[in-house]
Amino acid sequence: MAPDLDRQRIDKWLWHARVVRTRSAAAALVSAGYVRLNGDRTDAPARAVRPGDVVTVALDRAVRILKVVGFAERRGPSEVAVGLYEDLTPPPVPVAERVPDPAVRDPGSGRPTKLARRQTERFTGGHESGGSEN
Repeated sequence: MAPDLDRQRIDKWLWHARVVRTRSAAAALVSAGYVRLNGDRTDAPARAVRPGDVVTVALDRAVRILKVVGFAERRGPSEVAVGLYEDLTPPPVPVAERVPDPAVRDPGSGRPTKLARRQTERFTGGHESGGSEN
């Protein structure tokens, strides 16, 4: 960690903390609006982060919440990168506790019957086809 730094560009920090693989990918992530700084969406890769700031990053299939603890002058090994932040991301919900999707049909069960279709429509709260009703 660099003790003399009191702030750093957000794209550089994301790259040093090994949240993304390249600095240009970090800048693109920020520019696209997938990064929040202290709850506010930021689209400027040059925005400065300071120790104590909370950075929320929306990645492909996960959202990471990171508290800035320190900075680095250059990108180092992952052991050093872990020391740059405190991970505040809540643990994922176990698979056993997840609510299954009610609209999923078993593979190979064929086309739904008229009764099953009507029950599905009643459950989902609407008429699924775009046809006209008489």
